[in-house]
Amino acid sequence: MPATTAETLSLVTRNVSVAPLVLLSVVDHYNRTEAYKSKTKRVVGVLLGQNDGKNVRVSNSFAVPFEEDDKDPSVWFLDHNYVESMNDMFKKVNAREKLIGWYHSGPKLRASDLEINELFKRYTPNPLLVIIDVQPKESGVPTDAYFAVEEIKDDGTTTSKTFVHTPTIIEAEEAEEIGVEHLLRDIRDVAVGTLSTRVTNQLQSLQGLHLRLRDIQAYLQKVLDGQLPVNHAILGNLQDVFNLLPNLSTPKPGASANGAKGDTELNYAMSVKTNDQLMAIYLSSLIRAITAFHDLIENKIQNRQQQEEKEAAKKESENGAKEGSPAGNGEAKEGGGDKEKEGSKQKKK
Repeated sequence: MPATTAETLSLVTRNVSVAPLVLLSVVDHYNRTEAYKSKTKRVVGVLLGQNDGKNVRVSNSFAVPFEEDDKDPSVWFLDHNYVESMNDMFKKVNAREKLIGWYHSGPKLRASDLEINELFKRYTPNPLLVIIDVQPKESGVPTDAYFAVEEIKDDGTTTSKTFVHTPTIIEAEEAEEIGVEHLLRDIRDVAVGTLSTRVTNQLQSLQGLHLRLRDIQAYLQKVLDGQLPVNHAILGNLQDVFNLLPNLSTPKPGASANGAKGDTELNYAMSVKTNDQLMAIYLSSLIRAITAFHDLIENKIQNRQQQEEKEAAKKESENGAKEGSPAGNGEAKEGGGDKEKEGSKQKKK
């Protein structure tokens, strides 16, 4: 039965979260096969987790034997017996993790994905497809989630099956966060400060946003050129996104035309945030300079004290050498000789 607009919107607005363990498993699956040697081959696996109708949590996965013809995309093989046996074993380990969909290494959708998705409907009514880019070349989330629906065309022709995109996030549980932090501890450079890390993260976020805006522009241009049909669900989501964007030209109501108060709300907020960050950087630089001067003064004081101690020890050694010199011993001997002479003269008298 064709999906209604409400059903399509419910699929598009679902919250899909992928655990880091799934990403590591897919990358390991890709590297263990010969797919990395060829750009046309891909790997396929099963996704396990929970799907309550609003939130989809992908917590685990396992690989599946899969082959397809490079020349004919309609020729493919997927061992569904292996899927059933592995699913039964995973149920014994963790009954909460159910089969909710499948994945492949993409990096884009292919013609046979709808047929493979129909195969997975044996195990779950609405399977989730997640394309995981194992070799990302640009910043952003390396996952794309899709649900299959039957699209109703405006011209009244026969409905056709297609995929609708659902946003995804990478979310880890507490145990996974501890494991990931433990792995990144040896990779992360300790010498890099937090400021450079924050700037790098913001740069990557802006690059990801720019990439998404380019995709939106390319899609709208194809719709205008007639290469793609008009999808009201996508246009409605884009309109919601544009409505949430702040107005950069309208000033704040009741604000004066002079000073920072005459700026827009976004400009004023960004100015305040930037000033706070610059003030923190300025104070940290002052503290660092004062600490460096303090260490320099302490070093000079220690050097001067050591120099004075060396000079005092040198003077003491010189004075001790003068008191115990041979000249003093000679005078004592001469004095003793004079006394002996005086004693002999008295005896003669």
